[in-house]
Amino acid sequence: MNKHHESTGPSDGQPITLRGPAELADALPYLMGFHPSDSVVMVALHGGRGRFGGRLRLGIPRAPGEWGPVAEQLADSLISGSERRDGRPDAIVIFLCQDSPDGESGRLTMERLRPFAQSLRTACGALDVPVLEALCLSDGRYWSYCCPDGRCCPPQGKPLAMPGTTVMAAAAAYAGIRVRGTLRDMEARLTPWQAPDEVSAQLRALDRAAPSLVPRILDERAKAEVAEETLTLARTLMDRLGRTGPAPEAVSDLGDDRLIEEDEAAAVVLGLQDRETRDKAAVWMEGPEGHRALRLWRTLARRCVGPYGEHAAAPLTLAGWVSWSTGDEPGARVALAMALRADPEYTFAQLLHRACNEGLDPETLRRCLRGDGDGGEGPEAAVAGAGDAGAVVGAGGARGPALHVRRVRPAANRARRRASGRRATTDTGATAPAPGTARQGTAGPGAAGPGPMAAGRRVRDVRRYGRRGAGTRR
Repeated sequence: MNKHHESTGPSDGQPITLRGPAELADALPYLMGFHPSDSVVMVALHGGRGRFGGRLRLGIPRAPGEWGPVAEQLADSLISGSERRDGRPDAIVIFLCQDSPDGESGRLTMERLRPFAQSLRTACGALDVPVLEALCLSDGRYWSYCCPDGRCCPPQGKPLAMPGTTVMAAAAAYAGIRVRGTLRDMEARLTPWQAPDEVSAQLRALDRAAPSLVPRILDERAKAEVAEETLTLARTLMDRLGRTGPAPEAVSDLGDDRLIEEDEAAAVVLGLQDRETRDKAAVWMEGPEGHRALRLWRTLARRCVGPYGEHAAAPLTLAGWVSWSTGDEPGARVALAMALRADPEYTFAQLLHRACNEGLDPETLRRCLRGDGDGGEGPEAAVAGAGDAGAVVGAGGARGPALHVRRVRPAANRARRRASGRRATTDTGATAPAPGTARQGTAGPGAAGPGPMAAGRRVRDVRRYGRRGAGTRR
């Protein structure tokens, strides 16, 4: 077994030592803020003590033929992104997280993913950064791809620690770090409806609203009136949601869905396709108002069914912004990644995703919106210039512990070789797929549902070819 020394400290900076693959595997959800199911996670290590730096997550590609090119993209992306922020990493830790379909074949899953793990190790070595440890987490057990000793790393794997029983769990509780559910659970709260009856009803409402709303949005004389109608209705729906008491997440989502009619959801979803209207809605970002807005944006994202899946980019981006603004960075990354899956060219989502991953302070954008909610340069320009304004904070930040891993057995140096694959542009800490892999893994929002109808096609065409002044596709 490769032994590691991993230190983590709450606000007082006192290190807590974690040793071995078992505690590395246990630390992963605390590092990410959720359980990264069906994912490859790579974490950069810095210095002799192995401080955790940038991290990168991507859905595991389904086709083995894609593993080699994806591995090269991920290795290059993590290393180059780390160089921009924390300096060149000294080593990398890899996690492959995927449960078996029957919940009992974790070892088969581990063996099936072994070539992917080897491709990742080779890609990192080609850039002269060794992989200190590569773990597979499946069906409540873990395996090491780096340790050949069956006495400490048996073929059947070892059980993961019981939740809440480890030193990392204690450190996280002390630091106030909360681990969300699985990535699949978090995405499900933002994924469009799949039940045929619900999809059909919402699709009819969108098709009814589109022929009248879209031409008005594209009409310079009428768009201000549409914006006012959209924001007034959105505020009414937020107030309606706010009158319901707190409930568990799944119950809350179901209750929120029942409180909003299909025609109401259609009107706001279509109205938010105008950039200026969306920017004005972004001012609902703090306190109780922000939490009500987040519930509304999630509800609207679930209503972007069938051919309207691309329209989810607006409410998903607003959900990501409110999550980031209120301190929920894992939730923000998930929502923004899904927004980019819905529309990879959505500028506001691109900017927020990068800003969140690079550790920018959201207060810069909050100040802009508090003083400029009705016009001006807008939040896109503010977040684009935030980095130049010196708003970058430390990767660990004051909100969470700094993680370290120290290598006990030095890894052999390898001759540096240039990777030949395409450059991946996924930022460190990102949850969005790298270019060329965005459609790999699970399907994006709106992938399922009835085929396009005439009105659905028309709306997509208007958004794709609409006049610049209408502010669509931004």
